[in-house]
Amino acid sequence: MMPLPYRHLTSMLIRREGELFLFDAGEGTQVSIRRLNLRWKKITAIFISHMHADHVTGLPGILMLSSQVDREEPLYIFGPPKIAEFVDQNRHLLDMYINYEIIVREIYEAGTIWQGDDYSIRAFPLKHTKMCFGYALEESKRPGVFYPEKALALGVPRGPLWSELQSGKTVRLTEGSSIKPSEVMGEPRSGRKFSFVTDTLYFPEIAQEVSNSDLLICEGMFEHALIESAVDKRHMTAHQAALIARDAGNIKKLGLIHYSPRYADRELKILLDEAREIFPDTVLTKDRMRFPIEFVD
Repeated sequence: MMPLPYRHLTSMLIRREGELFLFDAGEGTQVSIRRLNLRWKKITAIFISHMHADHVTGLPGILMLSSQVDREEPLYIFGPPKIAEFVDQNRHLLDMYINYEIIVREIYEAGTIWQGDDYSIRAFPLKHTKMCFGYALEESKRPGVFYPEKALALGVPRGPLWSELQSGKTVRLTEGSSIKPSEVMGEPRSGRKFSFVTDTLYFPEIAQEVSNSDLLICEGMFEHALIESAVDKRHMTAHQAALIARDAGNIKKLGLIHYSPRYADRELKILLDEAREIFPDTVLTKDRMRFPIEFVD
């Protein structure tokens, strides 16, 4: 919530199959993206949690810099009410040169806001001093494991028919019999899921939204001794973030974010220790930290 010499403001970026999705854009976000040597034009969409400065003031710089990379695709921006006004006013007052289409969509309620070919992004409401949303990117189920020995035993020759079965199609053999994918493949496998939660009071329903996340990035702003301050400011403690991860079920890793500036870096271990008492697979996120999210078969 306050930039420190070695602690930038809130932002999280997902790179998936060549696309980039940015969640929040605190001041200085473009600096970290440049240091990571990521391509600006690959940012498909930006998702803003709420209209507080520490989550949105990096957006104008990103919009201006994107005009310098010959961007052709539109840039989508999602966020709560006022995000469209914020983008329009900054473009006008700063006389921005924008050579690509910007499409802003305001969110008013929970639901799927982005649908890809094999994944979707859902927004869900949080409880803060302003309208605020969390986000979850979830991939569709993947086909089950293909068993070549079963295909051969059923008379399916190596070649294109194998590919058709793996893509979910029933194939017909020369003698007329039909082979279904279920006869040569295992059960469908889950895709990956990422969830982003910041700036909210604790409430149990958050766990339902982030269940089965391979990576949950969640604010843990205070130690639990400061629970009254957290409630007053409508934030969470690290203890409460860990409760969400524990109660959600099947969370692979919890990354704490959005620390109070009252904690110097050496003092953040207080938050980590409190969270790990409840959810051991917890880490403290830091600037430009990377998390590979692998498939689990």
